[in-house]
Amino acid sequence: MSNDFDEAGCYTRLTASMKEKREIYRFLHVTPRRIFEQLDQFVIGQRRAKEVLAIAAYNHLKRIEYLKFGGETTIRKSNILMMGPSGSGKTYLARTLARILDVPFAYNDATSFTEAGYYGEDVEVAIGRLLYATNQNVNAAENGIVFIDEIDKIARRSGGARTGAGARDIGGEGVQQSLLKILEGEKIFVPLNVTAHWNKYDYVEIDIANILFICAGSFSDMEDVGESKPIGFFSDDDNHAHEASSEDLVKYGFLPELLGRLPVRVQLDALSADELASILTAPREAMIPEYQRLCALDQIQLDFTHDALLEIAGVALKQKLGARALRAIVEKVLHPVLFAGPERAGERIVIEAHDVRRATV
Repeated sequence: MSNDFDEAGCYTRLTASMKEKREIYRFLHVTPRRIFEQLDQFVIGQRRAKEVLAIAAYNHLKRIEYLKFGGETTIRKSNILMMGPSGSGKTYLARTLARILDVPFAYNDATSFTEAGYYGEDVEVAIGRLLYATNQNVNAAENGIVFIDEIDKIARRSGGARTGAGARDIGGEGVQQSLLKILEGEKIFVPLNVTAHWNKYDYVEIDIANILFICAGSFSDMEDVGESKPIGFFSDDDNHAHEASSEDLVKYGFLPELLGRLPVRVQLDALSADELASILTAPREAMIPEYQRLCALDQIQLDFTHDALLEIAGVALKQKLGARALRAIVEKVLHPVLFAGPERAGERIVIEAHDVRRATV
């Protein structure tokens, strides 16, 4: 009886203590749903990806605050692997997430990393960029987000299956081995000068246990890996992504140890024509309002018909570049307007579908 009472009393005291601390926890003002709603203001579509990122972000904040207020045990982080076609919003999602959370963010391209001992960037530079983003504030950097793009480009090469095949794979498996120590490490030495990182005398020690890593890649040649059916976003008849198994990723050329350090995986869908049209006008940083403000400075009222927006989306869809194709298309369509802008002050210009077709033939 006494043991049961002691355990109950201990639990009651712990609950009361945590309740007092929760009153000043920053993350109580944020919930996964609120993070999702804010992401939804900037990113069109990709509901599943936004939900996964919202949960991961919320847990990231809870882990930081838990340790800040004297948590006795470690809550392990869950790094993220995003897979999706080019222009589906992987990088934009990560940048927007960091802005919403108000935490430091560092973008890295995995293709610039090389195995230690070769000319190129060591993986520690990824943390160095995060430190640079905080103006050398170590405490802030230890709670930031590191984004590593083009992660699929460092898949282990085998035989002649990939370009640059050979016995020495300084940009593939060697880089994966190096990434293991920063994806789930504790303290490492990070270069202060990311442009001259070979100078090992300029470094600082950083605890990377709380840094959230988000890796992303298009995996555009996944269908060449084996006989298994293609993943959805690589097939032309289905916009919805299907789950890529760990076995598929190992066959593609990833170390099982690396995949184990990226437990949260989300696959982004290829954007539809309607979603591409919405991207032009709906998000808070939409492209069409941006050009309307630009023309307003020349006293021109610029408008697009709905058919014109759909036509632009259709052209982007054919290029298979996702949202990345939109700006180039809009620039082509608006070229005559922007060239003669100052001479057409006071006019109202409406872009029709035939204007888009004429500019993109």
